[in-house]
Amino acid sequence: MMKTTCSHTGIEHCQHSAATPTAVLREEHEVILRALAVLERLGGELAAAKPVNPDSVQWLANFFRTFADRCHHAKEEKLLFPALERHGVPKEGGPLGVMLMEHEQGRALVRTFAAGDPPTAAQAMRSFVVLLRDHIAKENEILFPIADRVLPAPEQKTILEAFEAAECELGGPELHRQFLEELAQLESK
Repeated sequence: MMKTTCSHTGIEHCQHSAATPTAVLREEHEVILRALAVLERLGGELAAAKPVNPDSVQWLANFFRTFADRCHHAKEEKLLFPALERHGVPKEGGPLGVMLMEHEQGRALVRTFAAGDPPTAAQAMRSFVVLLRDHIAKENEILFPIADRVLPAPEQKTILEAFEAAECELGGPELHRQFLEELAQLESK
């Protein structure tokens, strides 16, 4: 990633080295998968009645709310999915509707594991890990190849620029750097 200055706010932000919107989203999927591995480990410890640092659980809930939802899913829902719909990819009864439904299911599971007692939280964590891994696979293997085929290059460039502006509004490279550093700390525990 390169740093540039946001033309909307004057704030320095990340400019992805990725050439397409789907490449950016795939890069973010890799980070989300890393966090899912940590969540899976903590959920297993909770299920086995082992002590788990509640701050780690809350950090992961915040990560999934902020990085995965407000950053990643927001790009999909507000920018990529509407573009795909304009190019004939159906929302109702099609892949976009499934992705949107799964985003909602994921939000509910994050709320549950963030606020639940250990057995409830452990079950919600397991369900969330399974849901999101499957969701990411569907996007990477089915939806993103469709997007790469149907979206013309100029529109992909426009979406990519909109992704960067959206990141700028959320905190830019500092927020990403902080999440990546803290995730690495959790991974090493």
